[in-house]
Amino acid sequence: MENSPFPKCLKCDKGDLVPLSDFGSQGASIHYKAWVCTNSDCGFNLKIRNGEVYLNEPILSGELRARSH
Repeated sequence: MENSPFPKCLKCDKGDLVPLSDFGSQGASIHYKAWVCTNSDCGFNLKIRNGEVYLNEPILSGELRARSH
């Protein structure tokens, strides 16, 4: 069994929850803004926006956004 430094996803018990970071509107980095399950069939995610926690928002491909610009 492979050891991961990340917690196991409790929704699917197959993937790991990995942290994602982003940049704020002023350009400052925001660490651990979201946690996403590595199992693409699961899709569990937890995001923090303006101090509020959101669960299981739709996950959009960055590829789609790149085409619209």
